[in-house]
Amino acid sequence: MADQKLFALVDCNNFYVSCERLFNPKLEGKPVVVLSNNDGCVVSRSSEAKALGVKMGVPLYQISALVKSAGIVTLSSNYALYGDLSARIMSILSGFSPSQEIYSIDECFLDFSGIPDRLSRARQIKETIKQCAGVPVCVGIGPSKTLAKLANFTAKTRSDCGGVFDFSALSESERDRIFATLKVGEVWGIGRKLAQKFEQIGINTVLQLKNSSPDLMRKQFSVVIERTVRELRGQSCLEMSEIASARKQIVSSRSFGKNVFELADLEQAVASYMAKAALKLRADRSLAGALEVYIRTNKFAEGSEQYAQTATVTLSHPTDDTMVLLTAASRALKQIYRSGYAYQKAGVSLLDLSNADERQLSLFQAEAVNSRSEKLMKLMDATNSAMGRGTLYLAAEGQNHSWQNRCNFKSPEYTTSWKGLAVAKAK
Repeated sequence: MADQKLFALVDCNNFYVSCERLFNPKLEGKPVVVLSNNDGCVVSRSSEAKALGVKMGVPLYQISALVKSAGIVTLSSNYALYGDLSARIMSILSGFSPSQEIYSIDECFLDFSGIPDRLSRARQIKETIKQCAGVPVCVGIGPSKTLAKLANFTAKTRSDCGGVFDFSALSESERDRIFATLKVGEVWGIGRKLAQKFEQIGINTVLQLKNSSPDLMRKQFSVVIERTVRELRGQSCLEMSEIASARKQIVSSRSFGKNVFELADLEQAVASYMAKAALKLRADRSLAGALEVYIRTNKFAEGSEQYAQTATVTLSHPTDDTMVLLTAASRALKQIYRSGYAYQKAGVSLLDLSNADERQLSLFQAEAVNSRSEKLMKLMDATNSAMGRGTLYLAAEGQNHSWQNRCNFKSPEYTTSWKGLAVAKAK
């Protein structure tokens, strides 16, 4: 049918690892894992690491023997690099469809409705992203988002389709034969716990879920599962969303690389986290009407005294000014800080978010003051964007961050910092 809805899901392969390999070709063919904040757990694995049995989310200490014996390369997360490459890839992909929905840092949906030669377009996407961004991708196509996601999984796991798979080109019986070979947990939105519940009622495969009663699934589970069943049948229930919904809150937090005892160190950490959160706030064109600060000790440290506390501050007027937010956060931190504890984590949350374009001044807030604040924040953001993060920062953030989380295996920020630029040397 000419007017049939069609979606393509483009997903970068082992994205974090692929980004690292782009600037370090020596990593090609080697087992590589990228670790979470504080070098804690595995968050990305190369195909070679997967073949060795490395599971997603496994703590590094649990595979330390395997890392040593198998020569697995471990890398700290380099989110500045990943975010920048993601933005470049999404920009390229926007030229392949009139409608694009960025789903995550390494995935996006494209509207393929009305495209005559879909496989050719999908292969062109693969080649273009590899040539222009250096990152391998797979493309899945289907008449619903759920089928496009499942087609992408099939494209990644089947060696005979060249990284591209199209469910819309198959008959229902051909789809069913594939569905019968896939576990129900491979369906978009079906997590481990939900998959276990399905297995308890005899739904083990994608085909069994597709053939279940949508109305019964709604009664037993939710309207979301009902939609999933209908989407598996080729009925599109989820539209393209080109504009990301506004965030309800912005959170910035990290575990410390070592325990923190002094208030001054906690103040630096909170200031640093608030600066990051405020930057996101301005990028979203939002204002915060309240904020929250929390600190806690390590709840897993046996024998040590435990303490955790949170303080919430309602601001006199919504703002995106880092200095105003930091002043309030510092006041909140001093309220909850208690000496004598070994603090392991701190964080801030920006709450009660509103649209900056609908800013309303309070009775006691002068327009001139607001204008100066806005100009200063724009100057700071523009300078850091052009010259590198941290070029301009508030004194409260400090310089000697002894509390900073561990990142012992971090690669340079090749694309976002002058210091991280790759250097070519002639022999």
